[in-house]
Amino acid sequence: MPDQNLLPNPELRVIPRDQHNVSRKDISPNALRVLYRLRDAGFSAYLVGGAVRDLLVGGHPKDFDVATDATPEQVRQQFRNCRLIGRRFRLAHVVFGREIIEVATFRANVDDGSGDRETHEGGRLLRDNVYGTIEDDAVRRDFTANALYYAIEDFSVRDYTGGFEDVQNRLMRLIGDPETRYREDPVRMLRAVRLAAKLDFEIEPATAAPIPTLAPLLSESAPARLFEECLKLFLSGHGVESFLRLERHGLLPALLPESAAAMKANRSGALRRMVLEGLRGTDRRVANDEPVSPAFLFALLLWPAYCRALIALQAQGVHAAEAQRRAADRVTVHQLNMIALPRRFSLPMQEIWLLQSRLSLRQPKRVSRMLAHPRFRAAFDFLCLRLTASDEHADDVAFWREAQQQFGDLVADPDDADASESGEADGAPRKRRRRRRGPPVAAGE
Repeated sequence: MPDQNLLPNPELRVIPRDQHNVSRKDISPNALRVLYRLRDAGFSAYLVGGAVRDLLVGGHPKDFDVATDATPEQVRQQFRNCRLIGRRFRLAHVVFGREIIEVATFRANVDDGSGDRETHEGGRLLRDNVYGTIEDDAVRRDFTANALYYAIEDFSVRDYTGGFEDVQNRLMRLIGDPETRYREDPVRMLRAVRLAAKLDFEIEPATAAPIPTLAPLLSESAPARLFEECLKLFLSGHGVESFLRLERHGLLPALLPESAAAMKANRSGALRRMVLEGLRGTDRRVANDEPVSPAFLFALLLWPAYCRALIALQAQGVHAAEAQRRAADRVTVHQLNMIALPRRFSLPMQEIWLLQSRLSLRQPKRVSRMLAHPRFRAAFDFLCLRLTASDEHADDVAFWREAQQQFGDLVADPDDADASESGEADGAPRKRRRRRRGPPVAAGE
């Protein structure tokens, strides 16, 4: 629990409608329904957090959260389409088809014995369900930019921590003592980087200062949380900027230790160039509303670690094929200690790596079999990406590109592999499409 003495005293500043650009027409109609229903039932309710922040900078929020003085049980009484979730933070989810409006009760920092709070001896907050006032709620939020409340009564924005000014100045600033807040929840260090990258904000100097020293605390966070945070960092359209800021603030070695070490040892910088080029491609796909694959992402992020492990095993005299398998397993297992990468992503990630050596075998009799492999397209895209690091694979890329042009009907549908990864095909037999076998393709034809 944060020390109450280290948190600022909330001072309300009301920004009237004519001094900000938040408009109801940009707010989800379902969020407005929740706000008005709670108000009509006699509760206070505000749009809060990221949605208000994003609207103030001209963004288009995907999620709309509500803060209220109603308890989760009282919220559920108002909405038949409501479910209560969470142990660490008890929340109400009001479900409108595919959209969920998350409703949180104002939380306090001081436990008077009436609530439910548990803190790790190191200061990490394990459970926090002590309810309070809107002033309490504002100062216990993480960043000032996330502690802004939009009121439907007068369409004003209410600011208790200086967040409105920080948004105008494009600053991410922690509320309270930075070191205490990071120890309370180390994932906040990643959130600071991610939000700054997303919004093109700078991290305020005092907020940034403790990060390099406290970065090892990430190892105490739940691996499943770190996996979800990685997806937000790298698959939300600002992966390159997230990577650069992780480097700048000393977080990359804590999050991806073996890859960070491999890139540092790689004097030519080729591995780092490849990772950045891959993230640029991912950002373009997100911008174009094209699908992105966590398996391909982690194949990219962990490739430097795989290359380093492979070289070490081969130096020990391990046969090439065995060294590849052992390197893939070693890197995966070691990274799982930090990030809980599900098997539906780790297995295709390893396949992408292991297929790289097979793509250098251009015997005609192997071509049709390789084209039909469910991971061929991902492996080929990865091979193309490797040209960023070295042009030694240029002939292989040219060969397989021509092979696809001549026998494109043999190429496996990647959607089949994606369905298998996501579990959509579990328990349901899939029809196997008959593949037309064409004549082998010789190099140079």
